[in-house]
Amino acid sequence: MKNSEIRRPRLVLTLGDPAGIGAEVILKALADPDVTKNNDMTVVGNRELLAKIHTQLLEAGKVEPLMHPTMLKMIDVPLDKDVRDGIIIGKGNAASGKASYAFMERAIASANRGEFDAIVTAPIAKSAWKMAGYDYPGQTELLAEKSGASRVGMLFVGRSPYSGWTLRALLVTTHIPLCQVSKVLTPELMTEKLDLLVECLRQDFGLEKARIEIAGLNPHSGEEGQLGTEEQDWLISWLEQERKKRPNLQLSGLTPPDTMWVKPGQAWFGKIEPSKVADAYLALYHDQGLIPVKLMAFDRAVNTSIGLPFVRTSPDHGTAFDIAGQGIADATSMKAAIKLAVELANQRIIVKSSINSLIVN
Repeated sequence: MKNSEIRRPRLVLTLGDPAGIGAEVILKALADPDVTKNNDMTVVGNRELLAKIHTQLLEAGKVEPLMHPTMLKMIDVPLDKDVRDGIIIGKGNAASGKASYAFMERAIASANRGEFDAIVTAPIAKSAWKMAGYDYPGQTELLAEKSGASRVGMLFVGRSPYSGWTLRALLVTTHIPLCQVSKVLTPELMTEKLDLLVECLRQDFGLEKARIEIAGLNPHSGEEGQLGTEEQDWLISWLEQERKKRPNLQLSGLTPPDTMWVKPGQAWFGKIEPSKVADAYLALYHDQGLIPVKLMAFDRAVNTSIGLPFVRTSPDHGTAFDIAGQGIADATSMKAAIKLAVELANQRIIVKSSINSLIVN
């Protein structure tokens, strides 16, 4: 099939919390022609609010290019006057939470109708959502509920500017207190997340025979029960069973968490060949995966929700209320999120087109 016969991926970008830096990093990212090429981009938000933020950024006196709001293809979400008037740049509150939720809800509804191939979400504040009456741990959980996805995962992806190597790390547990991790972890949950990772690597990255490295839970992976018993009690036997079930994969582990990230760090900075490291890493809890990811790729890592019927990516940073409206926010991660969404959506479009072609023929 010729590339010219495959349509361009359709992306929708949400503004995130309008009191944060979401609008700024979107306007900066879309001013880069390298970001907007080869895709069809739509922003979902409030046009009046975006124009106000754009004016404030210009008045901040920074010289970095900004896309003018009038140049954007946009889904204009109406906001009540009290909501618009209640939004204060630099301070998340119930008004900003209500607005960001409305933007997100509209984007999901449009993607569910097949109008878009991917959603790229600017950061929201969970506390602002709660103040507005929306009690979700994060955007991933809302995406899963509204799209009817029963299994979802948080995969973090970053491409090294030094070596070109792609880091991929999936979290088994996400936004829960550390004291709950050992209670929430079960063989069933581990298998569910591994299934999601394997499917994603095959569907979105074209990796049929992936190499996946899996972390232990405890220091030194328990050191034969001396530093924790979960490995001896069930994690080791779980991994042995998964290896038997998946002979086409290379499953390594249970790797001590403090050493699992040494080779990825070396590959990221070009010290060893990418062929010497795994295609993806399975971390058992939030900080076990995200401390090394952010250390290596803070301005380039992309949060990717896997298991959804459409692609979803997001920059791996927060609302940064403390610098909102000052024109100094770094758009690197937003650019990376958009580019990855294009790449993944393209991959799905190509695969679907190929399957349809085979069916027709």
